[in-house]
Amino acid sequence: MGKAEIVRASFRRQAKACDDLGSPFTARLCRLVADRLNGETAVARRVLNWEGDPTVAGDALALRLAGSLHALVRSGQDPALAAVYPPERVDDDALWSACEDAFRRDERFILERLRSAPQTNEVRRAGALLPGFLTIARLFGKPLVLSEVGASAGLNLHWDRYAYRLGAFAWGSASSVELTPDWKGPPPPDAEVAIAGRAGCDLNPLDPSSIDDRERLASYIWADQADRLERAGNALDIAARTGMKVDRADAIEWLAKRLSQRHAGCVHVVYHSIAWQYFPEALKAKGELLIATAGAGATQDAPLARLQMEADGNPDGAALTLQVWPTGERHEIGRADFHGRWVKWRGWPGL
Repeated sequence: MGKAEIVRASFRRQAKACDDLGSPFTARLCRLVADRLNGETAVARRVLNWEGDPTVAGDALALRLAGSLHALVRSGQDPALAAVYPPERVDDDALWSACEDAFRRDERFILERLRSAPQTNEVRRAGALLPGFLTIARLFGKPLVLSEVGASAGLNLHWDRYAYRLGAFAWGSASSVELTPDWKGPPPPDAEVAIAGRAGCDLNPLDPSSIDDRERLASYIWADQADRLERAGNALDIAARTGMKVDRADAIEWLAKRLSQRHAGCVHVVYHSIAWQYFPEALKAKGELLIATAGAGATQDAPLARLQMEADGNPDGAALTLQVWPTGERHEIGRADFHGRWVKWRGWPGL
């Protein structure tokens, strides 16, 4: 299979994922690229001859291109393209013609944006992470020190400032962000939660108070999902009011510093959602060793927990996995949709 066909196949796989995740417009756009893109523009040549890994597990090329076009629409930079974007309804020929025109007219902008990895910071994932945090709080009965890897704009660092309904279980105070995933399974443990500290890192963190950064994040949210756009905007407002900034840092170097600190009387929670899976294998191996070493030094007075929401090869969403130290006990406590639309809760054994 030649390079161009590998690229086209990656767009078709992304189209299926968009269908599964409730974005028929983005699925349609990806299929049009896969079927109709030719080498007549500089943008097309860059895409079809992509030098890296175009798949979602690599450079996520389809999401880069979709985000670039959505950014043009949102900014008002390309009214002709906006005229064929949701909520407008046009046929495939009209949509593709407008995209090809944008490839020529907005060439410089698109080529520049294609250099950047997409960042979505999906807020609904907090609805899958919350029961994990409640489990940790119940297991240890201590305040939590939060360390999020791949935090982007830090929206899921502020999960305790959102309101939740998980089946019949409600948690949190009134908030402009309300998360109500389709819940299956027993209720999560009810526990008192206190946050003793929180921090996050990202190679390219976004500032919730920056108009440019807010627009960049919104551009990667699919254009026909108005609810996601509204929810992200509300979460950005909450994050901006806190004044907290995500650290610009390499994940492993940052983790090494965070794990070197002892938090007596607290449980240190390292967590990540749909982030770890994108790290290079060598980097993941270093991170795993780093966390395991820190876990070996954990005590009942200063325990460590690792909460993950990551793909594991199972087509049924992402695995919710929790490991705690000093015991090292580890369990898959549930599964969740990649965007947090549903949660299948299993829970911690005996809790």
